[in-house]
Amino acid sequence: IESSEAIQALKKRVASDERGVARIEKDKASHGKKLSALQTEIDEYTEQESELQKEYDEVKESETGVGSMTEEQEVQYEKVRDVAAVASAAPRRELHTAVRVLESARARAAKVSEEKKELIGRKEDAERSVEELTQRKDTLEKSLEKTQEDLTSSEAELQDLQKSASEYQTKRDAIEAQLDKINNSLRQAKDDRRKDKEEERVLSAISALKRHFPGVKGRLVDLCRPSQNRYNLAVTVAGGKDMDSIVVDTKKTAFDAIKYMRDQRIGTATFLPLDTIQIPSPESTERIRAMAEKDKRYRLAADVIRVDDEYRRAVLYAVGNTVVCDSLDVARELCFSRRGNAGNVDDRIKAVTLTGMVISKAGTMTGGTTKDDSNRAGRWSEQKLEEIRGKKEKLEVEREELDSLAGRGSGSHTAKAEDLRNTIGNLRNKAQYSKSDLEYTKKKLKEQAALLKSSKKTFANLETQQAEAEVDIKEANQQVEKRRKAVRDIEEEHYAPFREETGIRDLRAYDEAIGKAREDFVKKRTDIREHLAKLTAKKKYEDEKDYDAKLASATKKKTKHEKELKKAIETEEELTSEVSEIKAKLADAESSLKQATEKEQELEEVVREARDALKEAEGDCSKVQKQVNAEDNDLAVLRQTLHETLQKAKVDEVDLPVASDDDEMEEDDDEVESSDLSGGRRSRRSSQPSTTQDSTHFSQRSNSMVVKDRKDASNVDFSNMDEDLKMRRSAAEKEKLQQKFESKISKLNQEIEGIAPNMKAADAFDTMTVKVKTTVDDFNAAKEESRKANEEFNKIRKDRSHKFNTAFKKIDAALKTIYTDMTKSKKHPLGGNAYLSLDDSDEPYRGGMKFNAMPPMKRFRDMEQLSGGEKTIAALSLLFAIHSYRPAPFFIMDEVDAALDNVNVNKVCNYISQRSSDFQCIVISLKDMFYENSESLVGICRDVSSNSSRTMTLDLTKFDKEKEKRSRRGDDLESDSPTKRRKVSAQ
Repeated sequence: IESSEAIQALKKRVASDERGVARIEKDKASHGKKLSALQTEIDEYTEQESELQKEYDEVKESETGVGSMTEEQEVQYEKVRDVAAVASAAPRRELHTAVRVLESARARAAKVSEEKKELIGRKEDAERSVEELTQRKDTLEKSLEKTQEDLTSSEAELQDLQKSASEYQTKRDAIEAQLDKINNSLRQAKDDRRKDKEEERVLSAISALKRHFPGVKGRLVDLCRPSQNRYNLAVTVAGGKDMDSIVVDTKKTAFDAIKYMRDQRIGTATFLPLDTIQIPSPESTERIRAMAEKDKRYRLAADVIRVDDEYRRAVLYAVGNTVVCDSLDVARELCFSRRGNAGNVDDRIKAVTLTGMVISKAGTMTGGTTKDDSNRAGRWSEQKLEEIRGKKEKLEVEREELDSLAGRGSGSHTAKAEDLRNTIGNLRNKAQYSKSDLEYTKKKLKEQAALLKSSKKTFANLETQQAEAEVDIKEANQQVEKRRKAVRDIEEEHYAPFREETGIRDLRAYDEAIGKAREDFVKKRTDIREHLAKLTAKKKYEDEKDYDAKLASATKKKTKHEKELKKAIETEEELTSEVSEIKAKLADAESSLKQATEKEQELEEVVREARDALKEAEGDCSKVQKQVNAEDNDLAVLRQTLHETLQKAKVDEVDLPVASDDDEMEEDDDEVESSDLSGGRRSRRSSQPSTTQDSTHFSQRSNSMVVKDRKDASNVDFSNMDEDLKMRRSAAEKEKLQQKFESKISKLNQEIEGIAPNMKAADAFDTMTVKVKTTVDDFNAAKEESRKANEEFNKIRKDRSHKFNTAFKKIDAALKTIYTDMTKSKKHPLGGNAYLSLDDSDEPYRGGMKFNAMPPMKRFRDMEQLSGGEKTIAALSLLFAIHSYRPAPFFIMDEVDAALDNVNVNKVCNYISQRSSDFQCIVISLKDMFYENSESLVGICRDVSSNSSRTMTLDLTKFDKEKEKRSRRGDDLESDSPTKRRKVSAQ
């Protein structure tokens, strides 16, 4: 590049030399012409001077009326005029004095006249100001009156708004109370269970299908429900997988939906088109319905399902002519007693019992239920919860409408009240300002009225002064004329002899006629002679020019530059060959760099995918942990229920049936195996706190009371219990069943008392009554105490969460500000970024939190990957942020600056200095910068004499005070020395 630039510069120089040689040759050729032109111009100006003299002579001859003078007479006239001027100097001075007096008188008159005009203007301004101020006073009085009225109306409006806000808050509190009651009901019903991923995926897919295809109605299980809860399991088993099928209006809609799901890859589903599905014939259905009406122990499955008529075909397709029986015996009687009489295969019946047992048309029997069947059967119970949720949503909508009517943001009661308060404040300020302005206006009006009165008085005085000035002007004019006549008399004494000699009677007329022409003549002649002198000098300069020497020098310079250009071109060719070799090596290096870059991008992609997988795994682990905790809570509740049941049996002296020893051994083995399998999970949960105080010991599997209850329950023999009683029931069904058994027990007790009267029964009854009453009272007291403890625990948990979140938010906000301030610089004015994040935002105290910091101009990375200095700045920022929430009286820092450079040490020192008013800080450091910014130093050394440690302190604040004194003393000295102060200012 340097060689190319040198070649270009040399080429430019050679071209410039060539142009210079050509220019010199051209100038040499035109030099003779230039000399001829100069000589011609000199001759022309010489001739012009001769003609100018002739013209002046002709002008003098033409003015015969006033006479003429020769050249000598004109010179003599100039001398006479100078002598006359000297002789008339004294009278002329007197004339000038008289003229000055006249001008002074005229100036006074003009000044008086100007003052008079100005006074007239001020007088008019004062009159105008008085009028304007009077109008302003009236306007301000009206405005003040209107402001007082607006202030009164705004205060009344504020009172009405506060009353309206109170009514709104009352209504909203009522809605909030209802929502709290519904939320408590949902929590008691375990409404906090979450759907698994498959259920969420299916619901999401159905929602997408409904949006794209109006013919999609939804899942069959969502469109229908059993008429009674006891039919839930039977209907679920009868419908089978068709209950999860999606109902559509036509077959075409089904094909379109399948194609959409295939294109979007959102899973698979079964569709039931209402226009093409096959359902049992009405004759067979009516025949079985007629049989069911005669025998009330069974009924058609389709008849125990409530569904809209629009979707009735889908239900008939799913359950067909399946019959729901009360028990297995009824199902056997229905299916097998008719099989011998049924001559047609179509007359065979599929039966399902309330417990989920199935007898197919082929005669096969299936018993028991899976967990999936139980879960699907419980979905209709969830529909009741959906109704409660719907009521909750309505209340929330009502609350939102109430909020919208009351207004949010700038239109809310609070905002309106604030606006009204601001308006009232503005009106009060306006009224106060208006009063002040009114007082000022009255004061100003009084001043303007006084000024107007003074102006009128001053105007009369100016009129008197103007009359006196006019008299002075008249007298000064007379003096000027007198002095001017004296000057003319003295001049006439010197001009009279010269007039007689020349015969010119009126010299002034001669000056007027010939003087102008003479001045023009002299001026033009002077110009011509000056120009002739310039032309002569220029011609002489041109004669002395030597173009041959210039041409030889330019030619030599051109030859030298051409040689340098040739040498530079040769050097460039050598450098070009070297550059080609270097470019080849550079291409190889760029290829290697590109391969390394691609490999780095591939590795970064792998790391990114691994992080995403880790994040997803952590999310799944959190969800599974929450599900495990929910199941543990349910298990604790069941254990508590079992304990209460066993205790009640003991209190009531009920002998429970006991199983055989073999069964007991098998149960113990199962318990041991179950305990081994759940040991890991229990150990993981052992570190987690219990969610409720009621289930503290029931959540611990190894608790002695839980082990004893489990052992007692394992000995109970349930073989003689009806299958119907073994089913899981809802709370309402349990209560109804308990009332039924209590009624039955009461009847049996009455029968026993009637059959075998006991004479001591009354005493025994009284004793048992007292015992039962005492037990019931203790139970109720314990239950009430448990309820209060549970409420207190929930209150404390809520308060703990609120305090934790409040502290977390404030510390997080302070952390961002402090870290940004401590990482700011001129190069990075925005600073860095730091923040805190929770592992579990719902229950933050059960999980951990993450601390991330991003220094300026660096991408996100884990804290472990930051440098020591960056970690130190981040840790100090977090420490100061925590201090801002709960201040500590002092800090002790032990070599926190070990990994910091001087810039960051200075930032830490500045921050501690700024916050020194909030806390005291003791820093153990080896950096001089900390010493310089501290208020005192403490050193620990060894005392040789006592062979122990010795403390040495140094107060640095007194040096700052001495420095301030010297600075103030220097300022005083500078103020005493003006010269030095000017010097400092100049510097």
